[in-house]
Amino acid sequence: MTRLLLIPTFLVSSLAVAVAAEPATTKVTWHGHAAFEIVTPKGKTILIDPWLSNPANPKKSAVADLKKADYLVITHGHSDHVGDAVAIAKATGAKLVANVELGGNLVGLLGFPKAQATYETLSNPGGELRVDGGEIVFQLTPAVHSSGLDVGEGKPIAYGGNPTGIVIQIQDGPTIYHTGDTAYFSDMSLIGDEWAPDVALINIGGHFGMEPKNAARAAAAVKARLVVPMHYKTFPLLTQSADEFGKLLAAKKITMKAIAPGATLTFVGHTLAK
Repeated sequence: MTRLLLIPTFLVSSLAVAVAAEPATTKVTWHGHAAFEIVTPKGKTILIDPWLSNPANPKKSAVADLKKADYLVITHGHSDHVGDAVAIAKATGAKLVANVELGGNLVGLLGFPKAQATYETLSNPGGELRVDGGEIVFQLTPAVHSSGLDVGEGKPIAYGGNPTGIVIQIQDGPTIYHTGDTAYFSDMSLIGDEWAPDVALINIGGHFGMEPKNAARAAAAVKARLVVPMHYKTFPLLTQSADEFGKLLAAKKITMKAIAPGATLTFVGHTLAK
């Protein structure tokens, strides 16, 4: 006699319908100038050069409206990169990722919360900062620029340590390189050899940083899969369009994605979503 195996209807349904896991997504928002906001697949928020109140940002209440920040990355001490860091740190408890000397002077001269600027997240080029169990890895990279900290009230510019760029490796997400305000230098090829970033955020504004021609050389040197231009058009003195940069990259067969301030790019794993 054949015996029938009876399976509850709810179990049949659950076996029959496979629910696909949500893909790991990373959000990268440009707030204008050199300011970027990155939200990792696990919900950590990283702000790079957080001058959110810059004149190019269409969201004029960006600082007041910011609900969360876990890390503030500052590439160098100039005011258009330090930006709103102190106010954001006090409001959110975000930890500072920067060179050691800049961190010390931000605390001592501008009132950045001391407990949020410790050796856990202060470093210099050459050292890795692994945080949140390796979910995020920061590495400061060399940059050719200057780094003075404006402490206001007519006081002399304070030492800001060595200028840097930053490489951010995100678990289940892209590897991101932000150039800071660096000039092109030939050792940028070492960044390409080591990390070959999924996306490079490259300054193209000229005058204080790279003109589009050298910015394109930098993009090739770091072996970027995708390039987002930044640090341009904020002021009349800077490059006003990414068109020339885009043509130079096209000639090198490098993909560029020029976005407007306030726009967000979504990455699924290492790849830009369609």
